Amino acid sequence: MSEAALERIAAALERMAPAPLSAPDFDVASAYVWATEPDRLLPAQKIARIDLGLLIGVDRARDTLVQNTVQFAAGLPANNALLWGARGMGKSSLVKAVHGFVHADRPGLRLVELQREDLPSVGRLLALLGDAPHRFILFCDDLSFGHDDAHYKSLKAVLDGGIEGRPENVVLYATSNRRHLMPRDMIENERGSAINPSEAVEEKVSLSDRFGLWLGFHACDQDQYLAMIRGYCDAYRVDIEDEILRQEAIEWQATRGARSGRVAWQYFTDLAGRRGVRLGST
Repeated sequence: MSEAALERIAAALERMAPAPLSAPDFDVASAYVWATEPDRLLPAQKIARIDLGLLIGVDRARDTLVQNTVQFAAGLPANNALLWGARGMGKSSLVKAVHGFVHADRPGLRLVELQREDLPSVGRLLALLGDAPHRFILFCDDLSFGHDDAHYKSLKAVLDGGIEGRPENVVLYATSNRRHLMPRDMIENERGSAINPSEAVEEKVSLSDRFGLWLGFHACDQDQYLAMIRGYCDAYRVDIEDEILRQEAIEWQATRGARSGRVAWQYFTDLAGRRGVRLGST
């Protein structure tokens, strides 16, 4: 057999059973993105987040998540958290803002983003993080499962940790539009067609029960919507009269057919651009 053929075989075997991933330098960044094929942790040099104080209308969720994160960063017991509810109401923004807030006092706290499609690799990620001296918030954004989706089984490795248990220095924060992480019709279909309806859905529905914290996010009212925009204007020094802001913001929400924190930020971005204000750090 030629040397070239042997090299191709060796390369194929390496892809099938790659060498264990060496731990990255966790001191080069405060946040990382998990990627696969090959496995690697990519440092995030800049995190897209806003200050915690600019998140309006989520006071209870904010205070609860901050307290949980402070406990975790201090090496004390803390829960996995599921942030669920209305779209555009700041679920992912809150996770990133809380990390930044706590990291200022606890610089050993790291944020690691995990994509839903990469959940089957989470065991390898946990093995890597578990050996590190830092503490990690594993962040899975927009988490949900559809019909014939078995990825939820991989998530249990984070929530339960299997026979070894979840690493003590890792906690999971996930966001979802669904309280039970799956479509309602999927739950009802399995209940209606199974021999034992309760057992048919228990494995999947109980997945959300494994989160110690459930933080609900609900659609904002008009006063909260306007308060969000005014908060952005004050923070970024965009000068606009209250009545003009009110008229423009209400017209903006009407054209979008929705009112949320995301719509408020989109209007403010347009306003700042028209006023010649750059949106850097506050």
